[in-house]
Amino acid sequence: MSKGSPADDKKDDDPNIGGEKTSGPTQLVLNLPHRQALGAEDFFVSTSNASAVDLIDTWPDWPHSAAVVVGPQGCGKSHLAHVWQLRSGAHVLSSADLNEANIPQPGARQAVVVEDVDTNLADERALFHILNLARETQFSVLITARRAPGELEISLPDLRSRIRALPVVEISMPDQPLLKAVLIKLFGDRQLPIEPHVVNYLATRMERSMEAASRVVQAVDDLALARQRRITRAVAAEALTSLGMDED
Repeated sequence: MSKGSPADDKKDDDPNIGGEKTSGPTQLVLNLPHRQALGAEDFFVSTSNASAVDLIDTWPDWPHSAAVVVGPQGCGKSHLAHVWQLRSGAHVLSSADLNEANIPQPGARQAVVVEDVDTNLADERALFHILNLARETQFSVLITARRAPGELEISLPDLRSRIRALPVVEISMPDQPLLKAVLIKLFGDRQLPIEPHVVNYLATRMERSMEAASRVVQAVDDLALARQRRITRAVAAEALTSLGMDED
C-alpha cells in the first residue's frame, strides 16, 4: 500500500483544502461477526481464531475432557481463555504456579484453565493429575501454549503422551479484518472519531497482535492530544514511528 505523496498528506491533514469543508469523520462499519464477551469487552471473530471460538462454543459438549489452544504470543489465547472462564466458571491456574496443593478436588470445579504450559511448567505431575481427574470425574480442562503439544519439552512420559493425545486448535496472529475491528473498538472505547483510511493505514503497517493494537491506540491518542489535532494519517504515522512499527 502506497504511503501517498506529501501533497496527499497535507490534504489529509487539512479538511478545508480546496474551499470545501468536510462533514467530519465518516462512520466505519465492518461486516465482521462479533459477540459480547459475557461481561467483558467485545470479542471479535475472524478466520484467525474461528476454530478456537468453535471449541469454546461447543462446551460443555466436548468429545474429550481436555483440549489445547495453541498460538503465538499476542494472538488472543488469554482473551479466549478468559471468555471460557466466564462462561464455564473455570478455575484459572498459571503453569508457573501449578503444584499438588492447587489441584482441584473432585466435584469442586467443573472446569479448569491451565495457561502457558510451554513456559515455566512448575509441576508436571500436578498437570498429569489434573488431566486424570478430568477424565475420571467429567470436568473440563482448557490448556494454552505457544507451541504444539508435540513440540513441548516434557520430562514425565505419561504426561507427554497424554498431552499429545489431546485435541488441538490453533489461533494465528490477527488478520487485517480482525485488527481493524479491534482498532475501531479501542478508539470507540475512548470516544475518539476515526476515519476509515486511518484505520486501514494502521492495520497494514502495525505489528499484528492484540497487545500491539492497544499500544497503537494509546500512542495515537496521546499524540493527537499533545498536538491538539484530530486523528489523521500523519498523526497515525508518527505514532507508529514512535513505537517502531512504521513498516510499509
